[in-house]
Amino acid sequence: MAIRINLDVELAKSKMSLTELSERVGVSMTNLSLLKTGKVKAIRFSTLEAICRELGCQPGDLLEYVDR
Repeated sequence: MAIRINLDVELAKSKMSLTELSERVGVSMTNLSLLKTGKVKAIRFSTLEAICRELGCQPGDLLEYVDR
């Protein structure tokens, strides 16, 4: 996948657990875990917005293009 998801980095910066983020944004642990490991093909803007709001980051902090 050419898009790397840096959710784990942003969680560490915010000192927040995946469980806490799940509760705050209303997204299941399973879906956040899949997102964190890069096993998703899409993300809703509303989910991305909620994650950014809770982690105090920008979408570009979570998503990174990696040239293969």
